[in-house]
Amino acid sequence: MSHQIRIYAPAVLLVVLAFVVAFQFIKPAPPDRVVMATGNPQGAYHRFASSYAEHLAAEGIELELINTAGSVENIDLLRQGLVDVAMLQGGIPDTREGAELHSLGSLYYEPLWLFARAGLDLDRLPALAGKRVAIGPEGSGTQALVQRLLQDNGLDAGAAGFVSLADGEAVEALLEGRVDAVFLVSSAQGELVSRLLRADGITLASFERAAAYARRYRFLTSLQLPEGAVDLQRNIPPRTVQLLAPAANLVVDAEVHPAVIDLLLQAAEAVHADGDWFEAPGEFPQAGLLAYPLASEAKRFYKHGPPLLQRFLPFWAASLIDRLKVMLLPLLLMLLPLLKVMPPIYTWRMRARVYRWYDELEHVDSQLASGEAIDRDALAAELDRIEADVREVKVPLSFAHQLYHLRQHIALVRLDLSSRG
Repeated sequence: MSHQIRIYAPAVLLVVLAFVVAFQFIKPAPPDRVVMATGNPQGAYHRFASSYAEHLAAEGIELELINTAGSVENIDLLRQGLVDVAMLQGGIPDTREGAELHSLGSLYYEPLWLFARAGLDLDRLPALAGKRVAIGPEGSGTQALVQRLLQDNGLDAGAAGFVSLADGEAVEALLEGRVDAVFLVSSAQGELVSRLLRADGITLASFERAAAYARRYRFLTSLQLPEGAVDLQRNIPPRTVQLLAPAANLVVDAEVHPAVIDLLLQAAEAVHADGDWFEAPGEFPQAGLLAYPLASEAKRFYKHGPPLLQRFLPFWAASLIDRLKVMLLPLLLMLLPLLKVMPPIYTWRMRARVYRWYDELEHVDSQLASGEAIDRDALAAELDRIEADVREVKVPLSFAHQLYHLRQHIALVRLDLSSRG
């Protein structure tokens, strides 16, 4: 065993050295905690993010949810590096500096709802002039979108009638008559939207020029809420309503670990793939209606699906293999030649332990064959020395026959020497 260690040790050392060098380039392990900005606790962002958290928890990653005022605040948190991922509304102007942001895709349509007291005709936005209107809280995507649309219609969002209220407060103010209308950007299944759709004395305005807005702003989509779609028995809504909708985006800091991105996309697919009132099954998540450039990992996901290893292995195992694959290259590059070269080298080294004595044995035999006068005692002593040294030679059993052949040849030369006496 010792002779094998001496022969193979340099090869093993070389492979270990290659691993050490390759280890310098290995990707870090995925974090066990990721921070996500959502929105208000009653909103769709928080509800969907809670489902994401369950998917990630099953893979050993904690998704910590941070409630915020909305999309504008979420962008600020991402840019400052205070959160890793956020849900936010598409189409929000962003001139902030800070961390580089990438979108993982759009998730679903977020209709812009305009609810008003019954009797008010607000199907065209100029009709809001002189009214008391809640345009969303500061830092929300709702307010950012509404301000843009009001400006397009010649209205000043800073006028006294337009007030910033949190969504829950705005709904209460509308129901109590303290405001005339409320803008909300929310999923059709949102708690506040559902409440106002069924509230007495409240009507849902229709954006008559929805197609024009969608043509003007590519991040907006014109949608229809058919008559009776909410409640056929009560015929809610009582007419087909035209809505405008940006798309909710899943946005990450560019430094988020690629394995976490894969998990987030798998969670998004599981949560949103079935569709909803306005989304066909399988329509979302998608690589369109983006708020920021699509992350390279997301491009691969939409083209090829989840990583191959994650389809068949637990996340931790797939992630470990993915990280270590950079080390497989030096292993293969080193081992393949070594596997071919080392056995012949080993055989040569073992045979060399035996064959080196044939030079000395041949020298004695040559003197016997020369026909010249010989010193029999000196040659006998030389054969004794050679035989004694050969007995000290250790070789594996697979090479023992060569050692015994050598001893037979020594005996043959000794017999030749004796016959010349």
